[in-house]
Amino acid sequence: MEKRFVYADNAATTAVSEEVLNAMLPYLTTEYGNASSIYKLGRDAQKAVETAREKAAKAIGAEPREIFFTSGGSESNNWAIKGAAELMAEKGKKHIVTSVFEHHSVLHTCEYLSDRGFEVTYVPVNDKGLIDPEGVKKAIREDTALVAVMYANNEIGTIQPIDEIAALCRERGVFFHTDAVQAVGHVDIDVHRQGIDMLSLSGHKIHAQKGIGALYIRRGIVLPNFIHGGGQERGKRAGTENVPAIVGLGAALEAAARNIAEKAAVTASKRDRIIDGLLKIPHTRLNGDRERRLAGNINISFEGIDGEALLLMLDLNGICVSSGSACTSGSNDPSHVLMSIGLSSEAAHSALRLSIEEDITDEDISYILEVITKSAEKLRSKSPAWERMMKNDKTNRQ
Repeated sequence: MEKRFVYADNAATTAVSEEVLNAMLPYLTTEYGNASSIYKLGRDAQKAVETAREKAAKAIGAEPREIFFTSGGSESNNWAIKGAAELMAEKGKKHIVTSVFEHHSVLHTCEYLSDRGFEVTYVPVNDKGLIDPEGVKKAIREDTALVAVMYANNEIGTIQPIDEIAALCRERGVFFHTDAVQAVGHVDIDVHRQGIDMLSLSGHKIHAQKGIGALYIRRGIVLPNFIHGGGQERGKRAGTENVPAIVGLGAALEAAARNIAEKAAVTASKRDRIIDGLLKIPHTRLNGDRERRLAGNINISFEGIDGEALLLMLDLNGICVSSGSACTSGSNDPSHVLMSIGLSSEAAHSALRLSIEEDITDEDISYILEVITKSAEKLRSKSPAWERMMKNDKTNRQ
């Protein structure tokens, strides 16, 4: 078996594309003006920022004035949730609804607000990782300020019923925010048509650089300023604009929004080949709904195997995958996402996440399946937990 290099962790981050890099290069070299300066070099930089804003807006069906550039998804989530909470607290609304398996930038922000007098209701998900809109409806109260539900889960890839949840919020006069970091560029999004009030996105998931993102805020919602000290981003987020990164984000969003359905169909067929191949390994299970999931997401639990150990064996064979969210790497705690869909701690620790794109080759897929199969067999042959499982299975069959 010839060793290859296969990158299958695009949910963690993506490589900067050549198209994005070429768009950025002038603003890293000759077009280095400060976008707040009034001479031509500065005006050109400001024009580039506004062009990127137009591209970002078009990609999600928004107006340019509704796009605010940030450092990424976590900042956008913090701004949306804290801002909406502060705004609505003035009207006596101090209740927030979210789900149990949100990204930690949402959950920890809700914990922060809970410590400051807000009440948070956490809506459960079913064993397939899907939220029932009826559960959100029941959770909304007269004092609810905000509902925050992610568009697609970052670990198991399940796509939530965003349109229905947004409609419920609109009926009750409650702000609706969605963390769409994993969804933008992979599913068709139209914030106006769908009734989304606020949406977070991040550049490094769609082939822009790390450290750039955006928050869509529907026109008419005036959140408190997030960073004070300057007039950038219409006075809402002070600080000199990161022009190269903003230009790159605009180019990345423009590219990601092209032919989404076609790219998703190709990716999904390759995803399904990997899922089917991995499920042939005894005592494995797919985590998350088979159909309502991102085209490139695969999350599988391998009973009797430590996911981190399997990840390291794959790394030795040139395959990059994840045992969960990259934001929680280094933690020994089982994934809160996998626990929320009913997995045991052991099953959660045995999970592997692969996130692919349409350019993965058939040879890469064959290599992934071959390496994972052999690595699983090797790890299980040395696992006391696997030996106990096999003895229990044999006893139960007798």
